[in-house]
Amino acid sequence: MGKVALVTGGSRGIGAAISKALKEAGYEVAANYAGNEDAARAFTAETGIKTYKWSVADYESCEAGIKQVEADLGPVEVLVNNAGITRDSMFHKMTPTQWKEVIDTNLSGLFNMTHPVWSGMRDRKYGRIINISSINGQKGQAGQANYSAAKAGDLGFTKALAQEGARAGITVNAICPGYIGTEMVRAIDEKVLNERIIPQIPVGRLGEPEEIARCVVFLASEEAGFITGATLSANGGQFFA
Repeated sequence: MGKVALVTGGSRGIGAAISKALKEAGYEVAANYAGNEDAARAFTAETGIKTYKWSVADYESCEAGIKQVEADLGPVEVLVNNAGITRDSMFHKMTPTQWKEVIDTNLSGLFNMTHPVWSGMRDRKYGRIINISSINGQKGQAGQANYSAAKAGDLGFTKALAQEGARAGITVNAICPGYIGTEMVRAIDEKVLNERIIPQIPVGRLGEPEEIARCVVFLASEEAGFITGATLSANGGQFFA
């Protein structure tokens, strides 16, 4: 039986690619999802990876969900905080609800998911926490004050927690994807994609979800044990932090 890896937002998009890659690397994988039950069922049917429904924005739901995963598969040794939402709006039009929903999921969700597994990792002297931030948490993005703030906060969380976990055998790292060819990104108007977005990417293309997944597999591995508090930018050269 391989190490247990839990991926939030793990049944669609980048999260699905991460879940599949971890399974291929020998992990026992649990994929969390928040709402799309049809997609979760199809994902499990395709991959055999168990899916678990709860909102990462709610601490009690995270506690209960993690307990169920650990009852089914064993202690969580690798946690990938991938779940995220957008509620884009120019700031003068942004509502308190749009702000709160994004912060609750994209930033507080890291606390809600990591806190319940932290003590167990400390006791076992082993753990891998991998937080999926964003290029827009590094450079900012108009219309995404809420999203950029949350994703930048993810990086501060990563650096602070890495210092606490280091002597307990726990690494904490972040990945900042650029524009990745998920269903959501490919749904952008083709003219906008080809004339405004891709020209900003020096390598001249969108990234693939599997490229982010390979970054996760490396950071989860034994070979990455000396890397902690790091931010891995995977953006095709669009931004250098």
